Amino acid sequence: MSLLDVKAIRKDFPILSRKVHGQELVYLDNAATSQTPQAVIDSIVHYYSHYNANIHRGVHSLSQEATDAYEQTRIKIQKHFNAAHAHEIILTAGTTHAINIVASGYQELLQAGDVLLVSALEHHSNIVPWQMLCEKTGAELQVIPMLQNGTLDMAAYHAMISPKVKLVFCNHVSNALGTVNPIEEIIGAAHAVGAAVLIDGAQAAPHLQANVQALGVDFYTVSAHKLCGPTGVGVLYGKQALLEQLPPYQGGGEMIATVSFEKTTYAGLPHKFEAGTPNICGGIAFGAALDYMHGIGFDQIAAYEQELLDYATQALLAIEGLKIYGTAARKTAVISFNIEGLHPYDIGSILDQMGIAVRTGHHCAQPIMDYYQIPGTVRASFSFYNTFEEVDRLVAGVKKAKSMLC
Repeated sequence: MSLLDVKAIRKDFPILSRKVHGQELVYLDNAATSQTPQAVIDSIVHYYSHYNANIHRGVHSLSQEATDAYEQTRIKIQKHFNAAHAHEIILTAGTTHAINIVASGYQELLQAGDVLLVSALEHHSNIVPWQMLCEKTGAELQVIPMLQNGTLDMAAYHAMISPKVKLVFCNHVSNALGTVNPIEEIIGAAHAVGAAVLIDGAQAAPHLQANVQALGVDFYTVSAHKLCGPTGVGVLYGKQALLEQLPPYQGGGEMIATVSFEKTTYAGLPHKFEAGTPNICGGIAFGAALDYMHGIGFDQIAAYEQELLDYATQALLAIEGLKIYGTAARKTAVISFNIEGLHPYDIGSILDQMGIAVRTGHHCAQPIMDYYQIPGTVRASFSFYNTFEEVDRLVAGVKKAKSMLC
């Protein structure tokens, strides 16, 4: 059994005590965004109350305090992901922004005839930027196919790898299905032909701690709001040599060394990719969120969430006509399901009336839904602050929705 004191943990999250439609909230939409503990909320209030100032440019005390706190988050992220250098950590507006930085930079590095590989399990944010890149460069985007159980067809992937492949894109964990992809194998095969790899870690980061040096990954992206942090903040990790090779994504203040009307020289890493005033408060709060989650322990979080996943899977499968999509042997605490003959939106709407928050639709992973020939799914996604009693309420709610709709 888990060593987590979930009852005590829940007291750290103010929103978990509220009611929806007169019912106690059961929040099971954690794959979309996690909830925020009081420690992170306090860090936001403290920033605006005590040292709200712009960073990196000021000699006055408030600016220095803000700069120190913001840069401390960069160091916390470096240590969390075991990056070799703090300057390999680019603070962004989120995973989408991070991916677009890389896609934009590769416009100058690709040519017609080059091949990019993307997995069939991707979020739209890890598909659309590469489609746009191919349109601009003449490179070809090929898709690593998926299998019925929601895993990638690795035999097909190895057959697709060739010296023509310049970039490979894959999520660490599928947001729609919870599948944990074999990224070590994906990275190794890509590097064998000289291809670089970008891993979308947005869905993995709340559940496991990636070691970017051990993985050998070239780029890794994360969003703070999946990790109990604020929205509008994220991370692009990149190997130093590759980040230095890429041109800046935006021009403006902060990303320059010198500016004249004749010529501008760019700042070094990480500032080269951090034009303009960043989300200072959000960056500082991201550091507080990492501190909070480390205080609980990522191994403990993973073990407890696995217990929730196993319990919920067994209970939901006992409902006649219910089908779970994504049955990989290794997955995170996400269950996507449908009930035969019922639309997922209708089920989700009834659950909402019972205070149960789930996500319905294609989850920004429309190709997955097209593969299964369904309009979408009901997705229940769990976090370390969820309880077995909440799973019971979900199961009871699904049964009630079924009885009302059939």
